[in-house]
Amino acid sequence: MRGRELRGELDAFLAEMEQDLVAFRRDLHMHPELAFAEYRTTQRIAERLTAAGLTPSVLPRGTGLICDVGSGDGPTIALRADIDALPLQDEKDVPYRSTVAGACHACGHDVHTTVLLGASLFLAQQAAAGLLPGRVRLIFQPAEELPGGALEVMAQGGISGVDRIFGLHCDPRVDVGQLGLRSGPITSACDKIAVRVSGPGGHTARPHLTADLVFALAKILTELPAALSRRVDPRSSLSLVWGKVVAGSAANAIPDDGVAEGTVRCLDENAWHAAPDLIKSLLESVASAYGVEATLDYTRGVPPVVNDEVSVEMLGEAAEQALGAGAVVPTQQSLGGEDFAWYLESIPGAFARLGTRSPDGIAYDIHQGTFDVDEQAIAMGVRVMATTALTSLWEVGPLDSITSAMA
Repeated sequence: MRGRELRGELDAFLAEMEQDLVAFRRDLHMHPELAFAEYRTTQRIAERLTAAGLTPSVLPRGTGLICDVGSGDGPTIALRADIDALPLQDEKDVPYRSTVAGACHACGHDVHTTVLLGASLFLAQQAAAGLLPGRVRLIFQPAEELPGGALEVMAQGGISGVDRIFGLHCDPRVDVGQLGLRSGPITSACDKIAVRVSGPGGHTARPHLTADLVFALAKILTELPAALSRRVDPRSSLSLVWGKVVAGSAANAIPDDGVAEGTVRCLDENAWHAAPDLIKSLLESVASAYGVEATLDYTRGVPPVVNDEVSVEMLGEAAEQALGAGAVVPTQQSLGGEDFAWYLESIPGAFARLGTRSPDGIAYDIHQGTFDVDEQAIAMGVRVMATTALTSLWEVGPLDSITSAMA
């Protein structure tokens, strides 16, 4: 199957299935489940895949699943969707509003799941017709928001034997019918740090008899990020931003301890790996200058998502084929974290931004209780993911042969 024939097959499939997929998305939206608690979501996906003649394998915790479509000696391409919701109250006034207090799909994972389900059902039809020259691994991943679900998938051999992996994420800043792409870093590493400072406290009338801990903590808050910016290549976008500071309980008493917590974000993988030791060294230097003891608790989050250039070109070619000329648009780097990064540390792949904004419509930001999408994005995502899988499997030689393969 090539070119216009593939578009025709997708047109026919979506003419029959689009409303069913929208209904599936709305059902997930009404029944959100948090990280590693996606039991109903997993069951609903497994039921649909099984009914299509596939054999899904649920992960050991009972949430998330892996399923292969096709077989043979060809390459293996993975498609991934995350399935967990956020601990936020749904603030929308819509018929499919969340029925679970304090939980909602405010990041579009219900859309990602539905898009991959739709692509899965289409690919299952192609495999049954003998039109799948290889294998597609479907990864319905739990707990992206924790994060950690990607590591769970990998521990179960989820990317073993996979040649390339592709994923997408809703983007309310991009119009429906468009796909945002970029090579290199597209999301940031995101770690958490906690700095605890201690020293002799006392009365504010006699700061010279103490370490004046609040003043010392304030210096750490300002000098540590400043020093960090001068010790690392600015192109790495390594930044430290504080979000919580606690010290003292009375206006006239200098406390003997205090805590500051924040996040470290970075677009460069080498700088990310070096960050803990560098921050510890700088912290000790600043703290000693003000006579306090400082300890660092550094919690790793996720590495940056660094898109493979060849995979981006393959995804871009497929998106132009699936959505039409001009559908691919450049996208900005984000300093948000995404655990798709763990897959890309092991195998090449690409992560894209799926447009979910109605033209001239309101851009509902992610991680907000008002977040929603233009549901036409579901069919667009199915087209992109299915076409990407097929064209990637057709690609058996140099990248430039993909053009002839789709002619």
